[in-house]
Amino acid sequence: MAGLHQIQAGVRLRTEEITALYPHWPCHKGCDDCCRRLASVPQVSQAEWELIDAALHALPSEIAEQARCRIRESKRDSRPVICPLLDTRSGACLVYDARPVACRAYGFYAERRTVLGCARIETIAGQFPDVVWGNHETLDHRLNALGEAAPVWEWLASATTD
Repeated sequence: MAGLHQIQAGVRLRTEEITALYPHWPCHKGCDDCCRRLASVPQVSQAEWELIDAALHALPSEIAEQARCRIRESKRDSRPVICPLLDTRSGACLVYDARPVACRAYGFYAERRTVLGCARIETIAGQFPDVVWGNHETLDHRLNALGEAAPVWEWLASATTD
């Protein structure tokens, strides 16, 4: 788990540096634009899943069960996918403090010359060429070192069959 916490701390540092320089940055707690239009169901490492699972257990039982149901149903979702961890009424992540690294980094990291973010982030990238984006390839390499990633529904299925 120490490796995951180091990765999270690095991502937090990058996001804090960017938002300190650009206070109107659109990616923040409460923005759910990308959560409503995912290319696929979130893929997470076992360490990330353990944090998510603990966060689900900390929720009121009715809300947690609704989230687990959405996670199970996400196996059949087609593009674009609404994140099964999103409370669609409030637009808030149900497990915000335990959210995957990919969610924490989205809108703050780039892959070569391509910024990974929504249309608003792409516009910002054009307006502010001096933004120091995080390196997505390095982040992926560090995440891969944590172990194989799988869709959240696979982790949930394996947790409930043990």
